[in-house]
This record gives sequence, structure tokens and C-alpha cells, in this order.
Amino acid sequence: MGARRRRGERAGLDAGRVLDTAMAMVARDGAGALTMRRLAAELGVEAMTLYHYVPSKQALLDGIVERVVLEAVRVPPDADRWQTMVKTYAYDLREALLAHPSVTPLLATRPALTEATSEAMEGVLEALGRAGLDPVTGLRLLHATTALVIGQVATQEDPSASVGDLTIDPDRFPLLSAAVTGGAADPEARFAFALDALVDGAGRAGR
Repeated sequence: MGARRRRGERAGLDAGRVLDTAMAMVARDGAGALTMRRLAAELGVEAMTLYHYVPSKQALLDGIVERVVLEAVRVPPDADRWQTMVKTYAYDLREALLAHPSVTPLLATRPALTEATSEAMEGVLEALGRAGLDPVTGLRLLHATTALVIGQVATQEDPSASVGDLTIDPDRFPLLSAAVTGGAADPEARFAFALDALVDGAGRAGR
């Protein structure tokens, strides 16, 4: 005979489904529209029922950020250079945020410090340590890389955001026009350039 449900719980509802629904709502309406009451209505339950699965809205937001970050925090197989690990993390995080663009503002404004993300980051710092980085330098570099990715993803939808909505007159602005038409605003190339500059700079700083 199965375990009896506690009062307020509902068959078929669990923490994973609550988080899935919350992420779908954030993707559809934005994080500002997410409330426990609206989430409960989406799931067809009373708001108090949700507290059997998540203690607060803040914990719910932490769970959303945690899920996306854990898609990126991993140690590359057979990686023995910290540069490779950092770049792999950067590209994985970028891919995760592009898949969940509504989470980018959340990650930018709240630390992803949950037990699960802390455990994952501990593993990455251990790997970076074996490759020659001390924990302080490793964590600083991961924070700088995360900030870089967030900034790049935030402008991904509009590659020309850096020059606004203006039509650039090549006669008046020949250098700016040449830069944009030459691919300076291409998001893929722009990200690769910025990441290379960050990693190369960190390497020189550590010498």
C-alpha cells in the first residue's frame, strides 16, 4: 500500500513538476510575473499546497537558477589545462542561457549558491587546482567568466545593440561602418573574442 499523502498535497505533483512549471512561466511571462499564487493556479492547486514542495518564492527562484547553472558546471573529460576548462564552462553556460533566456536576469541578480551548485563548483575548483590554479584565482576567474557570459547573452538577441537602431552612414562614420560590416557585431565572433581576451589576460596575470 502506498504512502499516504499529507494534507494539502496532490497526486502527481512533486518538486520537479513545480520547478518545470515555474520555469515555463518565467519563459512565457518573465520572472517578475512569477508568484506562488499564479504558479499554484497554473498547477491547479491552492497556493499553500506549493509549500510542501518549495519553502518560498526565493527558494523557487534559486531552484530555477540552479537548474540552468548545473547544465554548465562540469569538468570536461580528460581536460588538463585550466584554459580548456574555463572555456568549456563559458560555452556551456552560454548555451544554457540561450536555451533559457529569461533566466539570464535572474542569474545576473542573485548568486547561484545552493548546495548542489556549491558541490559542482567544488569539483570544478578541484580540477582547476590540479591544472595549476589556486582556489582564489579559480573562483575569481569563474565569476569573471560568468559575468562575461551574462553580458554577452543579454545582447545576443540584437547583435547590433552596441550601435543602437541607427543606420550607419559610411561617409560620416567610415570606421564604425567598416567595423560593423566587417563582422564586429556578430555574436559568435564577439563572444569568442571576449572569452579569448579574458582567458589570455588571466594567464598573463598569473605569471
